[in-house]
Amino acid sequence: MVLSFEEILQRVEKEISSLELNFPPASLYTPIEYILSLGGKRIRPALALIACNIYSDHIESAIKPALGIEVFHNFTLLHDDLMDQADLRRNQQTVHKKWGDNTAILSGDAMLIVAYKLIGETPPNYLKPILDLFTKTAMEICGGQQYDMEFESRTNVREEEYMEMIRLKTAVLLGCSLKMGALTGGASEKEADLLYQYGIHIGLAFQLMDDLLDVYGDTASFGKKIGGDILCNKKTFLLINAFKHASGQQKEKLNHWIAKKEYDPAEKISQFIQIYNELQVKEITEKKIQYYYNQATECLKGLTIPQARLQTLIKVSELLMNRKS
Repeated sequence: MVLSFEEILQRVEKEISSLELNFPPASLYTPIEYILSLGGKRIRPALALIACNIYSDHIESAIKPALGIEVFHNFTLLHDDLMDQADLRRNQQTVHKKWGDNTAILSGDAMLIVAYKLIGETPPNYLKPILDLFTKTAMEICGGQQYDMEFESRTNVREEEYMEMIRLKTAVLLGCSLKMGALTGGASEKEADLLYQYGIHIGLAFQLMDDLLDVYGDTASFGKKIGGDILCNKKTFLLINAFKHASGQQKEKLNHWIAKKEYDPAEKISQFIQIYNELQVKEITEKKIQYYYNQATECLKGLTIPQARLQTLIKVSELLMNRKS
């Protein structure tokens, strides 16, 4: 039986709420429980279970690796928030704001260990390939974060470099989730790889949508302040393309605001959006998002399973592409 997205999410939430993190000292694990309780889309563990369900009516074998992926994902968010000195995560205080930097570092480290513990509970016949894939993915995500930090001090980041950075930082974990789920469901290596590539393309589209929503989204539904990327001069797809297509005067204006140390945040955001609108950067980004979505769809054509078993995956992908948060 193919489970619906709602049924998958219910199972994910049930399993997350059942996680036992009651080791001493409580002060180490309370922040972990806190960040996991903030919710979020749960898209990564959901994709793992959906991929398993494509090949099997029994998703139990994918539960532990799916939980490991979600704990690991939240670990990266905890440390990202600390590095970015972000105040909010899902409209709530970030861990380092609530408990301090040192606790955020140590609780994050513990989350990584918990993630590996959960991955290690994968059924033995799937454990080696899944552990290898997870470890490779974890290293790639670290590389993506390092690129992201290096880009902060560069003014000449190319679009190709940016796409590689978000492939490593975001897309590989979606691909990993799908491949893990497919393998535990009994998929062949070839089909698991097709789903991995599907996840890569959906992941690229997903991150570009995130860039777009940071500028054109709504604070209430997005869960973060709009224009945060603009205020910290983040090299997003939108900013890179603005510089690529800008006139001399527009580049001068962008550089002026980037160099400015004291400013009214609302004015800076407004000035950037004005230039983005003049250059049709929103439309350029939307076109790129659609390109990667189409590439993802092509990957599904190589699968040999009945189309009916793909409906939940297709529905989730459509939701991701049309999201407001």
